[in-house]
Amino acid sequence: MPGSPPQPRTPRAVFAAALRRHRGRLMAGWLLLALHQAAEATVPIAIGLVIDRAVATGDVTALLWSVAGLTVLFTVLAYAYRLGARQGMTALEREAHLLRVDVTRAALDPRGRRTDLRTGELLAIASSDAQRTALIIHAVSFAFAAFAAIAVSSVALLLIDVPLGLGVLAGVTFSVLLNGWVGPRLTRHSAALQEATGRVTALAADLLGGLRTLRGIGARGAASDRYRATGEEALEAGLRTATTTGLHRGVTTTSSGLFLAAVAGFAGWSALDGRLTVGQLVTVVGLAQFIAEPLNTLGFCGQLLAQARASARRWAGAVDAPPLTVPGTRDQAPGQADLTLRGVTHRTLDGLDLHAPHGQLTAVVAHDPRDADALLAVISGRAAGHGGEVLTGGVPAADLTLDARRRTVLVEEHDVALFEGTLRDNLTAGADHDDEAVAAAVTAAAADDIVAQHPAGLGHRVTERGGSLSGGQRQRLGVARALLASPPVLVLHDPTTAVDAVTEEAMAQGLADRRRGHCTVVVTSSPALLARADRVVVVEGGRAVRTGTHSELAASDPAYRKAVLR
Repeated sequence: MPGSPPQPRTPRAVFAAALRRHRGRLMAGWLLLALHQAAEATVPIAIGLVIDRAVATGDVTALLWSVAGLTVLFTVLAYAYRLGARQGMTALEREAHLLRVDVTRAALDPRGRRTDLRTGELLAIASSDAQRTALIIHAVSFAFAAFAAIAVSSVALLLIDVPLGLGVLAGVTFSVLLNGWVGPRLTRHSAALQEATGRVTALAADLLGGLRTLRGIGARGAASDRYRATGEEALEAGLRTATTTGLHRGVTTTSSGLFLAAVAGFAGWSALDGRLTVGQLVTVVGLAQFIAEPLNTLGFCGQLLAQARASARRWAGAVDAPPLTVPGTRDQAPGQADLTLRGVTHRTLDGLDLHAPHGQLTAVVAHDPRDADALLAVISGRAAGHGGEVLTGGVPAADLTLDARRRTVLVEEHDVALFEGTLRDNLTAGADHDDEAVAAAVTAAAADDIVAQHPAGLGHRVTERGGSLSGGQRQRLGVARALLASPPVLVLHDPTTAVDAVTEEAMAQGLADRRRGHCTVVVTSSPALLARADRVVVVEGGRAVRTGTHSELAASDPAYRKAVLR
């Protein structure tokens, strides 16, 4: 349909790209693995010839030549597999790495991605699903080798006895069709299992990240119940997959066993009838036993293909998700920037008009938290397809390149993202700031005590996601980082909810002093911040309904007074 976003690649397209990327290495590996399987199939043929031409005749010279030939055959057999498997494994691991890099690139795309996947689910896709998708290389490699073994065996049996060779070809065809019947069901169950596993991984990551909060509010029991329920769903999916896998293996093994018994029985009857020599009988029985291995390998490849197909679909859904925003072409950011929203509609916002002038601190009080979330999504560029306009310095934000937009507007979310590294690394975010600038930002955010309580100061290492810090400490460091960046337009969302009243007053004053002369928007209900705002905009029902100073609104608006005064 016109205007529809592009659909994710199909598993077949993902597989084709993977095989093309490593075609040189894979072709060498396939030929070597095929040579290994051909040599394996030649072993019973060679033994039959030795029996007929050396053992039965008592020819010592022929026997010595036979031993030498078998030595060469087993040498080729061993090294062909070793070198072929190495080529295949190298291609598989390199492909898995490339798939993981693609997921990482999509997750870090500055345009954002239109997807509902959580962090834990992306982690599962980047790890287990990427590895399983790359299993297509194993599936194709071993299937190619298995068909080579079956081809050599079938030709040998046709040369020995035509009906026997035709029977082998019919049995192989039946086995392949049987695998094709079970394969789609296994694919569906594998996909359900991997989706359930992704949900469990995402939930575990969320719960571990908020473990301190859960303990503080006494919600560990509820969290455990939720994790247990999600885990049980994954368990049920795993049991369904295991049942189908067991059925697949059982069918493959049973059909191979019946096939072996039929070939061996027919060969024995032919030998008794005088149609086969002793050596040919040994060859036929040996090939019948051997051919069960490539048949089982084809069944195993079917299982690998089912897992790879399910994971490839999840991988493509993450990597091929359309971007949230389409950046403009204007790279020059406006000089004295302000922030204006005109008729913005998104989620609960219904024609919101908002203006935050240059050089002023504008506070926004949203009675509905959903309005605040929608507002932040629009300003940060995470709102796909919102209505209305967002302008900064009179320039539509949609006309700016991503770099220009990020140089102009910085949105510091309520949930502060900190990373493993030093305090300085988290504050500077890779930019070059001197000690004086860092210290000033830390002081303005009332975070001096965080630095002072560690002997290493700004060199103190923070654990993953700031887990070694309290919620209030993370908030203050987030505000300090935003102040240090000093963007023309700064938007903060509830930056003081996790600090005490004294610290809140200090942060409010530091923010007002530090941002004087710049455009600042604070979405908050904090009296300390509202009292220092030049103007306050009240949002209700998705629209800006009142504007004034904090004191004016507190005196004239009972709903406002109830929402902000403590």
